[in-house]
Amino acid sequence: QVRLVESGGGLVQPGGSLRLSCTAPGFTAHQCSMDWYRQFSGKEREWVSSIGTGGEPVYADSVKDRFTMSWDETKNTVYLEMTGLKPEDSALYSCQTDRCTYCRGTECYPRTHYAGQGTLVTVSS
Repeated sequence: QVRLVESGGGLVQPGGSLRLSCTAPGFTAHQCSMDWYRQFSGKEREWVSSIGTGGEPVYADSVKDRFTMSWDETKNTVYLEMTGLKPEDSALYSCQTDRCTYCRGTECYPRTHYAGQGTLVTVSS
């Protein structure tokens, strides 16, 4: 079963940096678009960024010029490089897609919604 796994979260001081990763262990991704979302402690959920394979990423205004999303197709991994972190960036970050074909060997699965459990980012001094 396809499962998205995020990693790279942690505690960082304001102005610091983190790199989040998202992958589906054991599966290769094909013709994908992937999204990063974040959920704040008050449960509000915000779209952060999106990218398609071979495409340019797009960002929410709140993170533009500070965050960089990228796709390493050789590793089937999506990254979110976060710099200039602010306390208001503290949230649970998750990767999600409903626009990706995952395959294990020659067996491919129909497109459906996938979302990881998330990785927690805390920005605090």
